[in-house]
Amino acid sequence: MDSSKNTQEDWLQNIKTERDEIRVRMHLAAADLHDEWEELEKRWEHLKSKSRDVGEAASESAEDVGVALELLAEELKAGYRRIRQRMH
Repeated sequence: MDSSKNTQEDWLQNIKTERDEIRVRMHLAAADLHDEWEELEKRWEHLKSKSRDVGEAASESAEDVGVALELLAEELKAGYRRIRQRMH
């Protein structure tokens, strides 16, 4: 009976250890996702601001800025996609 108790305690301890490790990893992943989200939000605000500027400008340099904004928009979409995939 004593050996089965040890076995039960062992697997309970193993499960608890695994559970604790997963909890820490989830917390770290959540913090990492939050940091990535905050960075994307800053870039989103930058994109909106610059997009308005391009809309108001009517010069050749505005076209260059428009191309840069398209690249930024693609980066933002990719970042949001990464976050969504990591949440599932």
